[in-house]
Amino acid sequence: MNLSKILKNVFLVVIFGLIVTACATKKSVKTTTESTTTTKAAETQKADPIEKLDALMQGDVYVGSDTVGELASGVPDRVFFATNETILTTASRETLRKQAAWLRQNSDVTVVVEGHADERGTREYNLALGERRANAAKDYLMTYGVSSDRIKVLSYGKERPVDSGSNPLSWSKNRRSVTVKAN
Repeated sequence: MNLSKILKNVFLVVIFGLIVTACATKKSVKTTTESTTTTKAAETQKADPIEKLDALMQGDVYVGSDTVGELASGVPDRVFFATNETILTTASRETLRKQAAWLRQNSDVTVVVEGHADERGTREYNLALGERRANAAKDYLMTYGVSSDRIKVLSYGKERPVDSGSNPLSWSKNRRSVTVKAN
């Protein structure tokens, strides 16, 4: 009886080991040029959506340019934020410095800084978050010499998405402040 328990336990351990080993083995890639090219193309196709997402987002902050307009030639009009954040990223601060330099050169221009949020959260929360984001951009512009009289703040919350999708990339595009000419 004791021997049968030992044999049963050894059998279970061997089966478990085979299962773990089978899960851990790599499929071998054929070494012919045609199969290697096909395998690499298949891997690239599988990785493309993730690589594209990584190229457009840093963490959960949008860093692409497909939704960015221009306040003036060479001056981007918007900055992006992380989820539930109003802290300016390094890229956002660089964009706002360009905006401030342009606004100092064009002292007759007034602007509206629009604050936006993604679709998640209540309407009231997103309106308040959009206002805080717009004020963060306004405050940064003011530190670079733009008079507060020339900057108005307006929050749209989640009411004006630039991308109507419901995924992390769309949400990151919608978490933004946009500086637009008022006159």
